[in-house]
Amino acid sequence: MDLFSLPRLGVVVPPENPTAEPEFNHLLGAGMNVYTARFPVTPGAGLRAMLETYNEVLPALLGSFGALRLDAAVVACSASHYLLEPDGDRAFCEELSGRAGFPVYSSTQAILAACEALGATRLTLVSPYEPWLTDTSRAFWERAGLTVDGVVSVPAEEAAPDGDARYDPYAVTTGTVLRRLRERELPAGTALLFTGTGMGTLAALTELARQEPHRTLLTSNLASAWWARRLVGERDEAHHPLLRRLEGAGV
Repeated sequence: MDLFSLPRLGVVVPPENPTAEPEFNHLLGAGMNVYTARFPVTPGAGLRAMLETYNEVLPALLGSFGALRLDAAVVACSASHYLLEPDGDRAFCEELSGRAGFPVYSSTQAILAACEALGATRLTLVSPYEPWLTDTSRAFWERAGLTVDGVVSVPAEEAAPDGDARYDPYAVTTGTVLRRLRERELPAGTALLFTGTGMGTLAALTELARQEPHRTLLTSNLASAWWARRLVGERDEAHHPLLRRLEGAGV
């Protein structure tokens, strides 16, 4: 196999995100080369200000790939695009694609494309976010025309020093995800959407796929990998079973 003849996917991730690149590599396997750029560190900025900064610097950050020929790029940060609402997100991705010279999608647009292809209209959100950002996420999906049946909040395993829930997608464990879901009775027709690119999900989804083989399971990274394969016209069987499962569902 000629390694350098493979399709090339650019991925833009937050600086501390430990999850996106490993999950993309596990999902895509040897079928696509993945190249990454990272958003800048924003010392002292609150969460909203940090996310707004990501949107401001994104055009220049995509330019940092230089003359590297990419077939597509994914912005692997759902939270910053929730701030734009669906129409603004779509327009921003179109603008970025025109400037970059290759298709650019956000993980949020990839999820919407997967929902449309699947005919999925109802979601239950599995969210590691702070409450205000979870509410922003929910509003995004509802404004996009989807019904949100409910939210399963997934805080970090360790509480804050004052005993309150601590929200950190990077500190959520597989055990916490599965336990929180076991505590809820989920509607039969709802798709599970694990929002955010930084919460590790592959182990939890593998177990859920075994338990509920007919339920639609979506994550920011899984939908983005599906979109990338679809864009480049990949015909070979997907490397990872969760991606094969999604593609086998008629997507």
